[in-house]
Amino acid sequence: MPDGKAPAAARQFSLWECAAAAAACALGGAGIGTYLSNKRAGDDSNVGLGAEVSRLKTPSFIPHTDSSTASTASNPPEYMTDRTRPMHSRMEAYVLDLQNRLVESLESLDPSSQKFERDRWEREDGHGYGISCVLQDGAALEKAGVNVSVISGTLTPGQLKSMRDRRAKAAGGGRAEELLKESEEYDFCVAGISVVVHPRNPYAPTAHMNYRRFEVFRKGERETPVLAWFGGGADLTPAYLFPEDVRHFHETLKSACDTHDASYYPRFKAWCDRYFTNVHRGETRGVGGIFFDDLEDKEPEQLLRFAYDAGNAFIRAYVPLVARRMTMPYGQRQRDWQLVRRGHYAEFNLVYDRGTKFGLMTPGARIESILMSLPLTARWEYMNSPDPESPEDLLLRAVRTTTDWTK
Repeated sequence: MPDGKAPAAARQFSLWECAAAAAACALGGAGIGTYLSNKRAGDDSNVGLGAEVSRLKTPSFIPHTDSSTASTASNPPEYMTDRTRPMHSRMEAYVLDLQNRLVESLESLDPSSQKFERDRWEREDGHGYGISCVLQDGAALEKAGVNVSVISGTLTPGQLKSMRDRRAKAAGGGRAEELLKESEEYDFCVAGISVVVHPRNPYAPTAHMNYRRFEVFRKGERETPVLAWFGGGADLTPAYLFPEDVRHFHETLKSACDTHDASYYPRFKAWCDRYFTNVHRGETRGVGGIFFDDLEDKEPEQLLRFAYDAGNAFIRAYVPLVARRMTMPYGQRQRDWQLVRRGHYAEFNLVYDRGTKFGLMTPGARIESILMSLPLTARWEYMNSPDPESPEDLLLRAVRTTTDWTK
């Protein structure tokens, strides 16, 4: 299955990135220890560990996983059909709707456990709000966040330069530099949803999803954006590899992409593999999915329909996987490996992730929501090296190559 392509080569790191990596080690209860090999006595018999497995039951029904009612082709909501509303307002309505449906779907995994805590917040400068839905220390979900942000403001010089450079590189130069002049100030508004789910069971994969629409205006001119685009995607990060799970995840996302453009899945899958790479470790964060940014290759109406279908597809692609794996027995060895992989997850988010960097650079940003993606617990072991051909080694081999999971 692997095609043999390795992640990008290592590069030099800035002082900021080194500091972020150091911060990662401080955030997860990091520890130095020895690898728990297959031969370690008693590694699967920790009393109390995994006790939740006996209480959890695979749900007979998961809301919003029926593909026949989750696309723009069947019974679309009002915000998808009312073209008199501004696109920003329609995107806001969509992400709020998706948030509610995804929370309901995740809560169905353990109906007897605590529910998501809903925290609505307002920016101190009055330029936007958000709703953070967070669940911690659940039986099925150790930490999960489903966040919506609808904010506006003025682009800082650093944000503007980063945006100009990125878009100029992606487009081969020219358009972004012409439209975003260094001598002018620009306002922005964005509506988006950001999701990270860290299940408790090591056999159940972590997943990330976000979709957003970004608009840029000349300072004081909020009628017509100078630039506007969609971005987002979804990716899967297992600690243990179940090929059938990965295929289901990719095939579901591919189906949503193919409905709108047959080139989307191969393009966005390759983009995901490139983007979600821990360059310093020579491995991807997980087993991929789709990722795109600065998407404006079709009319906004068409792209909104694509974002709608792709966001709905995530529920079908991911939540059934957690339901399938959350009742599997596990021990200390599996738990420790899960925490090591979470450490690698945190490294990517703090060192490379553009969304995290943009949020931390935004004046008045809500840090709790920006860092919601970090796991509740993580582990850093010195010179961790799994035994050859062990389940842990198979996972490492999967993230050190790229694979077409739909063939």
